[in-house]
Amino acid sequence: MTTPSGGAEQDALRSVAEDAPVFVISVAAELAGMHAQTLRQYDRLGLVSPGRTPGGGRRYSPRDVALLREVQRLSQEDGVNLAGIKRIIELESRVEALQARVHELLEELEVSETRRIAAEAAVSATYRRDLVSQRRPGSALVVWRPGTQR
Repeated sequence: MTTPSGGAEQDALRSVAEDAPVFVISVAAELAGMHAQTLRQYDRLGLVSPGRTPGGGRRYSPRDVALLREVQRLSQEDGVNLAGIKRIIELESRVEALQARVHELLEELEVSETRRIAAEAAVSATYRRDLVSQRRPGSALVVWRPGTQR
């Protein structure tokens, strides 16, 4: 049962959460276009780490299936060996984590800057205008020479 828009497999992938471990190994293998034994090998090598049931059965998420397809593409189309693929996956994961951290830090910085501006405004609002000069000091220069009197 396939549809012109990409098939029942694509519809199944879109209908569940990206990280939900829902597919048994045979379904994940079919969705990824691989043999189940290949998925087991990739799991042993640490390329794709599916979720596990309490009994130890593998459960693949749509993200895992997408990763399996990427492993297959890198291997078959780009000629990258499995050790290279593992390194690529690790580096991409680190980049994603670092980008998320940068985003968090930028948000914290924005909040801090907003708080600083609000605090400065609050302090400025408490000044008594008759006691605190609102003008900037001039740039006049006065020269004093000791012993000279007029």
